[in-house]
Amino acid sequence: MLERIQASLAGLSPAEQKVARLLLADPRSFTSLPVARLADQAEVSKPTVVRFCRSLGYAGLIDFKRALAGSVNEGVPFVHRSVDESDPPADIVVKVIDNAVSALLKYRADAAPHAFELAIEALASAGRSGRRIEFYGVGNSGIVAQDAQHKFFRLGVHAQSVSDGHIQVMSATMLQPGDCAVVISNSGRSRDLLDAADIARRKGATTILITASGSPLALTANGEQHILLAADHPEDHDRYSPMVSRLIHLVIIDILTTGVALRLPHKLRGTLREIKKNLRTKRYADA
Repeated sequence: MLERIQASLAGLSPAEQKVARLLLADPRSFTSLPVARLADQAEVSKPTVVRFCRSLGYAGLIDFKRALAGSVNEGVPFVHRSVDESDPPADIVVKVIDNAVSALLKYRADAAPHAFELAIEALASAGRSGRRIEFYGVGNSGIVAQDAQHKFFRLGVHAQSVSDGHIQVMSATMLQPGDCAVVISNSGRSRDLLDAADIARRKGATTILITASGSPLALTANGEQHILLAADHPEDHDRYSPMVSRLIHLVIIDILTTGVALRLPHKLRGTLREIKKNLRTKRYADA
């Protein structure tokens, strides 16, 4: 969580940066001090302290302190073990699995529940009203977008994934208020995705950004209609294909799918049961 706050510094206002630096200097004290003391020590107003917490995706100071306390006082053991060219297969198995498990545990501690609440409600609202839900990603993130479409269209909502930059621009241009654009990017630096997100915002759609804190894409999240679901990890992109980031992004999609499914009308559950029943006829051998 501290790494995420450090990465987010550039996107905060000057006053919120003062709060962030106070926190980073002594995280344990930050969890125990009242808002008045925090504001006094950071030389900002009390509302600025609360805005700082909301800028990071939390409902308020109490919600933020609870997550910070869990990260600082209890912590989640996290050691990223780089794969080396000399590693035998046995070591590769252990390192790859350990990296995946520890990264997911770390994300569990870092995830901002308030941001997920906003994203799930926006997607569920779009689904209930028959609005469009578009998933944008390129390269590795395009595969995650396809997985998201596969999960969401079974809920009976209008969902599609788009991985071509030109089609993303056309798709975003046709969005309207009430529609949702879910933009997935590991680096948050893809020009195509930045363009699509900008167009979606100008058209009045809700944008949900799954990307790294402090990235150019993350810095465009402003207001409740533009939601950041930060996914940070220490993966070495120069050494091997991004695997941990893909797992985190897939887990985020699973969380969103589950949350939306629980908020959609009950009749959709009958549709899901019927889909499973019909799929059984496609099997060529009984279990």
